Amino acid sequence: MDTNDFVKDLNDAQELMRNEKYQAALVILGRLKEADKVGDFDYNLTHKLYQLISNSQSLYNQQKVLRAIKIISQEQKSISFLDLKEFVKKKEKVEIDMQILRREVEILILRSLIECKIEGNKIVF
Repeated sequence: MDTNDFVKDLNDAQELMRNEKYQAALVILGRLKEADKVGDFDYNLTHKLYQLISNSQSLYNQQKVLRAIKIISQEQKSISFLDLKEFVKKKEKVEIDMQILRREVEILILRSLIECKIEGNKIVF
């Protein structure tokens, strides 16, 4: 893969992210990660690639967690992180590490996408 194709694919992935199509972006970014292993791309391009991978993975997780929390909060007043982890795994088909799950919930709160608070190992709606 040459540099022009690499840049084009990076831009395509960024556009997918803007449109909240994180899974599709991750597919392109995964392909670029493999190309980066065998290629000799400029540091700035490689840095941008790994930033986009990190951001896209986080936003994808947040999308899944947000959907799960919206369902749960209609039925319950609180949920433990362990139960949320299992719910997301079962309903959204995504397995998220407990520390990452907690961080994603904190980010959703900071982004004002959910109204709740964290008390110990529970989320209170």
